[in-house]
Amino acid sequence: MYQLVLALTMCLVVMNGQAAVNLNHSQAQKQALGKLIFEDKTLSEPAGQACSSCHQANNFYADPGKAISPGANPKLFSNRNVPSIAYGKFTPELYWNKEEALWMGGFFYDGRAKTMKEQAAGPFLNPLEMGNTTQQQVVEKLKKSTYRTFIESQYGIKIWDNNDKAFKAAIDAIVAYENGPEFGLFNSKYDYFLQGKAELTKQEKLGLELFEAEDKGNCAACHTSAAENNKPLFTDYSYDNLGQPANKSLAFYKIDKRFNPAGKMYVDYGLANNPHINNGQDEKGKFKVPTLRNIDKTGPYLHNGVFDSLKEVVEFYNERDVKEKWGNPEVNENVNSEELGDLKLTKTEVDAIVVFMKTLTDGYKFN
Repeated sequence: MYQLVLALTMCLVVMNGQAAVNLNHSQAQKQALGKLIFEDKTLSEPAGQACSSCHQANNFYADPGKAISPGANPKLFSNRNVPSIAYGKFTPELYWNKEEALWMGGFFYDGRAKTMKEQAAGPFLNPLEMGNTTQQQVVEKLKKSTYRTFIESQYGIKIWDNNDKAFKAAIDAIVAYENGPEFGLFNSKYDYFLQGKAELTKQEKLGLELFEAEDKGNCAACHTSAAENNKPLFTDYSYDNLGQPANKSLAFYKIDKRFNPAGKMYVDYGLANNPHINNGQDEKGKFKVPTLRNIDKTGPYLHNGVFDSLKEVVEFYNERDVKEKWGNPEVNENVNSEELGDLKLTKTEVDAIVVFMKTLTDGYKFN
């Protein structure tokens, strides 16, 4: 099985008529191994869930249509929406930006994983996700896998002598895969527009103007739409409290009290609960600014999946402080009142911003 995957990986990866070559041979092998581990549903407890169960390649590495997703134990649910990891490899490690006085980077919505390797390891041992309780459990399953000899070819036969090293080897392979050519494609209509190969419609152009205008949408203040290399990531990797309401319909509120003792009184404080930061009181309610790439295809939206459509999100940004229908913020501290809440956008302008964001979907096909 792994020989076939390796052979396919070593072939030229063709994207939009151009061959993506120059892959180092050993790195290509490691990426092929990482893909096998990423898609292996036998590594959870009970068996049945892989990394790819929630980060689906055919859905831009997200789990669209679900506010939150069930774990390997279908009675247990995570407390947050599954983010797309299609562009995760560009995320910087968690750091304090002295100039802006902001935390930036890191993985998960609260940045609790400083590095990509920490993030990749987390779900395996999360009781609400893949459900293993120890690294040894995962390693024993890897030993029984159909690609065991592939692991040994990359990390040596003695890798099994130390559970910690064996587990870290699997994580290393996953991260190699997530840094590979299947991720970060930059082939949306907007990318081709920046390259001068596609034209935006009149409505899309208006949406872009409103998206960037400081006196209108001002979305680009956090979701940067320009870059020197013409490959903007539509996030500055900062953290923000948008003042969004709690999503009281989440199944997480109803799960076993061992995992949520607060029940429906549960409040997600986001960055404030990050063990790596030292100023939690100042960070309550803040969550990482996500990339908007492929955003049209990866709803529902925000960390708790409280909004079903992109239009609803833009309307919330536009009207949060002027219409009671949005309800109270889940966390009252640190709500961003400078860049959203009363944007005074017309319905036409809201629609234009939404239409523009749809140009950020990868896999654009020319007519």
